[in-house]
Amino acid sequence: MSAASPSPSPRPAAIRDTSGQDTVRTGNPPGRTRRTRWLIGGGLGLAVLASLAWVVAGWAGGANSVDASRLRFAEVTRGDLVRDIAAEGRVIAANSPTLYAISGGTVTLKVVAGDRVERGQALAEIDSPELRSKLAQEETTLASLEAEAGRAALDAQLSHAEARKVFDQAEIERTAAERDLQRYQRAFEGGAVAQVDLARAQDTLQKTEIGVAAARQDLALQGQGAGLDTRNKQLLAERQRAVVTEMRRQVDLLTLRAPFDGQVGQVQAIQSSNVAANAPVLSVVDLSVFEVEIKVPESFARDLEIGMPAEIRSVGTQYPAQVSAVSPEVVSGEVVARLRFDEGSQPPGLRQSQRLSARIMLDTRKDVLMVARGPFLEQDGGRVAYVLDGNTAVRRPIQAGASSLSSVEIVEGLQPGERVVVSGTDLFDNAERIRISGL
Repeated sequence: MSAASPSPSPRPAAIRDTSGQDTVRTGNPPGRTRRTRWLIGGGLGLAVLASLAWVVAGWAGGANSVDASRLRFAEVTRGDLVRDIAAEGRVIAANSPTLYAISGGTVTLKVVAGDRVERGQALAEIDSPELRSKLAQEETTLASLEAEAGRAALDAQLSHAEARKVFDQAEIERTAAERDLQRYQRAFEGGAVAQVDLARAQDTLQKTEIGVAAARQDLALQGQGAGLDTRNKQLLAERQRAVVTEMRRQVDLLTLRAPFDGQVGQVQAIQSSNVAANAPVLSVVDLSVFEVEIKVPESFARDLEIGMPAEIRSVGTQYPAQVSAVSPEVVSGEVVARLRFDEGSQPPGLRQSQRLSARIMLDTRKDVLMVARGPFLEQDGGRVAYVLDGNTAVRRPIQAGASSLSSVEIVEGLQPGERVVVSGTDLFDNAERIRISGL
């Protein structure tokens, strides 16, 4: 604003405003504005290029990025691979029979569960009147048959003696006929007797010879017949004697006795109760020999053999053992096996159903390429592994061999010193390359 024109009369001084502080600026030159726009556009382009580069790098390193803390790595090494099986086992008695009632009757128990017993000690008695009565009947039948066999033997002796008597008489008559023939022969030669008398004496001798032959044959046949009848009676008596022996054995088994030194296990019968035939009464446990029962996965069943070395751990100590039995049946994908302690190596104080750790050594492979075992073996049947290349995991085909509890043999596809992702590969979604962050 311009100042006021002079006036003849004096006026007060005017108050100054802010108009004097305002400055009028002209616009930027066209060249400078264009340059600024180019700089801004270039910066934005560089940012876009950097973003694209980062995306391309991500694509190059893998479709996804997985944090290393979610993975487990292992280095490929060379060494001896020990194939083994580890499992929790249950201590069982190697010899723990159950005693059964041989016949129905009233049971009288002489021991209780937990009692220590000696071999041959009476544990229980079963009163079976039926079985004892049958034994008495069979013994009576045996006595009758033995008497018949004795009578048959006596009759055979009498018949043989009678036949011998007839044979001896025939011999005597023949001897007498021979003497008469000799006398008639001398008389005929002296002319004292007629020829007809001589012929009669010769006929008599022939008749006596026929009688001797018949008596001899009767004697032989009589002996054979009497012998057969006697033998038949004796065989019947022997058969009945075997029946009586079996019945006595069954009666003796009415008293249940300890088969060895041990301890009474479970008692299934009640004192003075009536038990049925073949019903369990009690069990006896042999405390001197224990075994460990383990369950082995079906995949290892074909490798198990009786006699394989094993180790059993009890209270921090390992005891040598060996496979003593392998079940031929697969139940719920598992096979039951038994391990027996080596002679003299059984630990003291074992109890039935006690839990112990067991390990079976299948075989040892010398100087093989191996890596730690992990879930990666279950993917693609153990034919693929992710190998680290810097901060990238690269999918690579491999061939796995034998495996143990902690390691697996690598037949081909890997080299010593390479690092493999052994756990967490399920996060890779079968990608060819995965970037690993946080290495």
